[in-house]
Amino acid sequence: MGKVCLEGVGKFNHHYPAVAAVVTARVEEKANAMAAAWHSCLSFEPPLYGVAISPKRFSHDLVLEAGEFGVNFLPFDKAGMIAAVGGSTGREVDKFEAFKIAEEKLVSTSVPILAEAYAAYECKLVSHHTFGDHTWFVGQILRVHLLEEALTEEGVLNLERVTPALYLGADLYLGPGPESIRRLDRAVYGEVS
Repeated sequence: MGKVCLEGVGKFNHHYPAVAAVVTARVEEKANAMAAAWHSCLSFEPPLYGVAISPKRFSHDLVLEAGEFGVNFLPFDKAGMIAAVGGSTGREVDKFEAFKIAEEKLVSTSVPILAEAYAAYECKLVSHHTFGDHTWFVGQILRVHLLEEALTEEGVLNLERVTPALYLGADLYLGPGPESIRRLDRAVYGEVS
């Protein structure tokens, strides 16, 4: 099987699968939820998390105005909800009402935290910068909402209890199971013989 060298990135799905997230924001009575596959942790201390949002999206201006955002991680059985919030615009529809999305009681911010999320972050916006056609929003994590049984004793996602929604690109989702786990100790694999 030979490799090809493309000019440009094509459909730009080569870097998937990635955990799908739902980014949320609220300003007074305006709230929105949007699907995001471009997000990442950035720092342990302080705890920083980043999300890429196109300026075309309703959530972009909500995050800027609110100065805060939420990042919600949903199980694979909620992939339909992720696709629904990703396939509609908050400028035209109240997604929380239209898709019957339940929220948790808030602690530190006014961002919606989804009741169906196995983990979610309440983030205070600390920086943003435009890169190409997206803005990279950096938030300091103020609170973590977590379904305790979702984690193992080691603090990693327990795939026997939670199947995360992974996005493959092109509107395809995947839910990995515990049979796909392999422990590969870096100390052992990193040894040079």
